[in-house]
Amino acid sequence: MALRAEIVSPEKRCVSREADMVVVPGSEGDIAAMPGMAPVMLYLRGGVIDIYEGDKIVDRFFVSGGFVDMAPDHCIILADSVRKLEELDADDAQKRLDNLELAWSQLGPDAAPVERNDLTHQIQVAQAEIDTARTLNAH
Repeated sequence: MALRAEIVSPEKRCVSREADMVVVPGSEGDIAAMPGMAPVMLYLRGGVIDIYEGDKIVDRFFVSGGFVDMAPDHCIILADSVRKLEELDADDAQKRLDNLELAWSQLGPDAAPVERNDLTHQIQVAQAEIDTARTLNAH
C-alpha cells in the first residue's frame, strides 16, 4: 500500500506521485509519513524532503517552510518555496545569512515580535540551505 505524495508551492504543483514514505523537516524534528499512519498536521522548517519507494530515496527537495497534512493515504506539503537540491548554492545562502544577521543585530528593543519571528525563520532557512548544500558538495 502506498500513499499519495504532493508538494505544492505558491507557484505550482511540484510533485504528485505515489510513495511508500515521505520524510519531512517538521518544526520539532524530522517526521515520516507512511501509509496507515494517524492523521497529523504540522509546521515545516527549512530543510529537505525525501520521497521513498521501498527503502530507496527517489526524489529530494529543499523547502523553506510551510505546512504538511499527513493522513493514512496521503502526505500533502504546502511549501513556502521548493527547490531541487542541485539548485542550492552555499555561497549565495551565506551572503543572505550575513545580511539577515546584520538586520537582526540592528533590531531595536521596540521591534515587533512578527519582525523578530520573520527574521528568525529566514536565518534558520538560510542556515539549513548552507548545511544542505555543503553536505551535498562533500559527497
